[in-house]
Amino acid sequence: MIAIDKTIVSEDLLDKRFVCDLNACKGACCVAGDSGAPLDKEELPVLESVLEKVKPYMVKKGIIAIEKHGAYEIDSDGDYTTTLVSEGAECAFVYFDETKTAKCAIEKAYKEGKIDWQKPISCHLYPVRITPYKNYDAVNYHKWDVCKPACDCGKKLDIPVYKFLKEPLIRKYGKEWFKQLEKSAALYLKK
Repeated sequence: MIAIDKTIVSEDLLDKRFVCDLNACKGACCVAGDSGAPLDKEELPVLESVLEKVKPYMVKKGIIAIEKHGAYEIDSDGDYTTTLVSEGAECAFVYFDETKTAKCAIEKAYKEGKIDWQKPISCHLYPVRITPYKNYDAVNYHKWDVCKPACDCGKKLDIPVYKFLKEPLIRKYGKEWFKQLEKSAALYLKK
């Protein structure tokens, strides 16, 4: 483990290789699983505030789910998550492109300049999951079989998780934090 400021970072972020391969997985992380994407409590009002500008990018069943349940729910673990279309189905914010790849309506609205929030940080950081504790955040790599193509692609390109996730890690913790992670990685990899 690597301690940086108020975080404890798993060495898996340095050891594991990962690069999303949407052509292979078709965005499976947005459609598989028991609950929606984890949301930080401070993201809840942000999600509510962008909802009307995101709706034009959503599919009908996603809009219906949100109108029925709201933009977020509390899952079986008591955590806030994005709403699902139905139990065990895709996130309500998913739309499918012409190749039947799951994509994010929130991110599409962001890329088109309609909103200034890219998407939930948990989505942006995946396969990293952050567990907040009283005095620090645990920053861990989450292994999921739907991401096997991303692991294979990362190995082929020799890109560690932390380098693939540079932008979202900076979004979450800042440039200085990321510089410290890079220094720690260089020292760790010398061993």
